[in-house]
Order: sequence, then structure tokens, then C-alpha cells
Amino acid sequence: MKSALITPGYCAPIIQYAIISQAEEVYVEAKGNFQKQSYRTRMNIATSTGVLTLIIPILHRKDKTERQQYFDVRLENKFHWQRDHWRSLKIAYQTSPYFEYYEDEFEPLYHKEYDKLIDFNNACHQVILECLQLDIKLIYTTEYLKKPSQEDFRGLLTAKKEPEYPLPEYHQLFQENHGYLSNLTILDLLFNLGPSAQEYLEKIDLDAIPYQK
Repeated sequence: MKSALITPGYCAPIIQYAIISQAEEVYVEAKGNFQKQSYRTRMNIATSTGVLTLIIPILHRKDKTERQQYFDVRLENKFHWQRDHWRSLKIAYQTSPYFEYYEDEFEPLYHKEYDKLIDFNNACHQVILECLQLDIKLIYTTEYLKKPSQEDFRGLLTAKKEPEYPLPEYHQLFQENHGYLSNLTILDLLFNLGPSAQEYLEKIDLDAIPYQK
């Protein structure tokens, strides 16, 4: 794939990083309208009881006459959500094969306070790319692209009525408790497969992937 257009999410699902790993160029767009119930503010992790969704609280504007832009969304930091999210990640993954391997890379993200959602998501994204050892050219757009020339994968962040992606299985913690959980956050793949995560992403057949544009 020559070029792909994505929207940055909160440690986005595996399918988005499969797109990134197989593209020559990745265009990153944040100029569109903010959408609720999407992976912009949430990620799914595997726990002993099944899927746990970690949700970032945001400040809601009083003026709702115009739709809010993604790059304008501010975080609601009075709830100490970063502390709680990091605790949840540690509880869920501290016995996984590679959590300690990557722990020092991700923990600082949860101790630095961010004002805007897009800044926190981009910081997570950069750390993930480094951990995956993906040398990808990122091009940040300066306006909303209604008819992009790139392959448009912005719809992959939609969490509501998400299609089932035919992704290969890999060994997960607690799989014997509740079965295999597909297309979780990319962190699940990293903490379970470590350096082999990049190879896993590159082998995904993107032609078989249904996605919403």
C-alpha cells in the first residue's frame, strides 16, 4: 500500500497498526469533527474477566451550536484517569511476557499531564511506533480531507457497531478463561508478542479486512 489516511486514537486497535505497518506513507488527520464512542477516547484491554474498556474523560463545551473539532478537545484531568488507567494496565498485563520489557516506555505517559486529547494520543502513538520499530513516514494534514487521494482508514476508530476483523490469533493472557479476544488495543499485542508484534502486523491480509470509510 502506497499511502494511508488515519486518525490518531488512544493506543488504537491492532487493525489500525496493521494498516500503518504496511503503508509506505501514513497521513495523520485530526482536523475532523470529534466523534463520541470511538477509539479516540477509549481502548479495550484483556483482563481475567474479559474485555475492559478504559475511557478518557473529556471536558464538554457549554456551547454546542457547532460540532467540536478533534484537535480542540480538552481533557478532564480532575478525575485522575491517567493513574487509574495505568493501574488497570499493570494489573491486566504485569504477568504478560513483555510488559516489563516495555513498561518504562509507557509509564511516563501516565505521569505527565496533558491538556488536549490529541496531544496525549499523539504521544502514545509515537511511543508505540518506537516499540514496534516501525520506520514510517508520518505526514500530518493541515485541513479536513473530504475526498482524500490516500486510502481512507479514518473509519477504523469507530467503536460502535464495529465489524469483526478476521485477524490471526496469538496467545493472550486469560485466554483459557474467556476465549480469544480479537482486535484489542495494540498494547495487548506488544505485551504478549514483544518484538514479534511487527511481524504479526505485516502478515495480516488487509484485502480481507472490512472497514468503514
